[in-house]
Amino acid sequence: MAARSLGCGVWRLLGSLPGHAGARGWPPRGVSALRRAASGPSGSVPAAGVQPASYPTLRVQAAQQPAAFWGPLAQETLLWDTPYHTVWDCDFSSGKIGWFLGGQLNVSVSCLDQHVRKSPESVALIWERDEPGTEVRITYRELLETTCRLANLLKRHGVCRGDRVAIYMPVSPLAVAAMLACARIGAVHTVIFAGFSAQSLAGRINDAKCKVVITFNQGLRGGRVVELKEIVDEAVKHCPTIQYVLVAHRTDKKVHMGNLDVPLEQLVFDYQPGDIFGCVADIGWITGHSYVVYGPLCNGATSVLFESTPVYPDPGRYWEMVQRLKINQFYGAPTAVRLLLKHGDAWVKKYDRSSLRTLGSVGEPINQEAWEWLHKVVGDSRCTVVDTWWQTETGGICIAPRPSEEGAEILPSMAMRPFFGIVPALMDEKGNILEGGDVSGALCFSQAWPGMARTIYGDHQRFVDAYFKAYPGYYFSGDGAHRTKGGYYQITGRMDDVINISGHRLGTAEIEDAMASHPAVPETAVIGYPHDIKGEAAFAFIVLKDDAGDSDMVISELRSTVATKIAKYAVPDQILIVKRLPKTRSGKVMRRLLRKIILGRTQDLGDTTTLEDPSIITEILSAYQRHKDKKATSQ
Repeated sequence: MAARSLGCGVWRLLGSLPGHAGARGWPPRGVSALRRAASGPSGSVPAAGVQPASYPTLRVQAAQQPAAFWGPLAQETLLWDTPYHTVWDCDFSSGKIGWFLGGQLNVSVSCLDQHVRKSPESVALIWERDEPGTEVRITYRELLETTCRLANLLKRHGVCRGDRVAIYMPVSPLAVAAMLACARIGAVHTVIFAGFSAQSLAGRINDAKCKVVITFNQGLRGGRVVELKEIVDEAVKHCPTIQYVLVAHRTDKKVHMGNLDVPLEQLVFDYQPGDIFGCVADIGWITGHSYVVYGPLCNGATSVLFESTPVYPDPGRYWEMVQRLKINQFYGAPTAVRLLLKHGDAWVKKYDRSSLRTLGSVGEPINQEAWEWLHKVVGDSRCTVVDTWWQTETGGICIAPRPSEEGAEILPSMAMRPFFGIVPALMDEKGNILEGGDVSGALCFSQAWPGMARTIYGDHQRFVDAYFKAYPGYYFSGDGAHRTKGGYYQITGRMDDVINISGHRLGTAEIEDAMASHPAVPETAVIGYPHDIKGEAAFAFIVLKDDAGDSDMVISELRSTVATKIAKYAVPDQILIVKRLPKTRSGKVMRRLLRKIILGRTQDLGDTTTLEDPSIITEILSAYQRHKDKKATSQ
């Protein structure tokens, strides 16, 4: 596989374990390369015993001399079949992203072979299956063996370099092996979230013109069964490029095997202890790609594959797993934290969490109450909390509190510091760079980094238009950010999640954060809707804790809180109490559904197959109807 196909190799290598200074994972493997990078372009190595360069030094080096910084790292930490001749060749004005030109390597080799040679019986993956207490451990040797067998099977069925393979599987060792098998033979994998409908699956298969689909007979999640093979059967009826469907068995249920179907069985696993990195993301999302599969495995870590949900069989599932598996680093989403916060502290304190050293947050900005709960309750005020910002398009963490100088402060609910090679730029509405501190604007980047996307498959112009057109010469993330006087960055949310209330532009995340500071409100979602006088007004959906008390009093206090923390014009015109918010299985709130509900466009909800529980739509509709009836009666 060519270096440019790897995309995130070095980036994931450095960012895969978001630890803190002095903890395992920092300095990362390749520290001697960091020393050489910090010593300047000459590459001279400091004398023995010299400590790795400081975070500020490395940050400046990565920003000002990217070739001198990334070149030694790539040379030392990755296994190259053919050395590269040029470290980078990038031009944001044309969307040209080129790294390690002329070099060839294979990410599967970096993830597996080098570790099998050194310590074959080290545990690569811990599969935390749906039922607690039934985990399975897979060594690097076993994962390599399974990967090679699957790679050879793909080749026997005509999959060649450049062919596309759809992986429609839940979190499992075989799904990881499928990803690595594709990479091993130079095929392109598209891992499709195992919650999409047949229509959504078919659309993604057809977009990539996949030749093969790999799936299970069924999936298990939260005690429920998902009929994966049936969904695939329906999807491939509309996918003319599919030649084979490779089918493994997660359960004992027999499924119909048609002309395209090939059975995938006799996989043997052994169980060995090892260091444990617990990212609970689904591998159908980029977090799972980077921080469940490629990042940890490239680093030789033991990675947990979490198949279940945070509340199955009860709200203590994460922490029972931490105790049982002795997880050292836990990486999850703010929505899951807020959900568990609602259930109280007892479910956390019931279990021993002394193995934890780092708690990571990913997916969206984490509000202060959730951050404090994660830090004080889950981490016993001793664990480092890293609120990480990055995107699918960036490949890995871009802004986070660590790495930094040892002992450097961490501020609640703030990503804070740019990672190596990341050079942020805040832009105003006219495209001017905002200098100094205490400013807010569009979050852009002025320099390329190894892990970023190179293109959109089959449509490079769309890639250029989406990320480089709005602010020529800069990569536009689509997010807004605030830079403090101290130079720290706080993500304010998507730029399209901005409402204009009586001429005041306001991010919905600001209102949500203010409302979530109320002790009775673990979760909230705010959207904008048309208003005859104001142009737009805010509508808030809130979830209350079970012991919240008088709901009318809470709503009154929320209005006062928003007025005090932001301004009177920011107070939502309407506040609706709901039992829960509509979330995807990855934990993201589907605000577009909330917007369509209050706009009366319930016949045009779009794709809802990623919802954790589709029945929530009816639930919220009923609550909204009661809300409208109550308003009509009072007028």
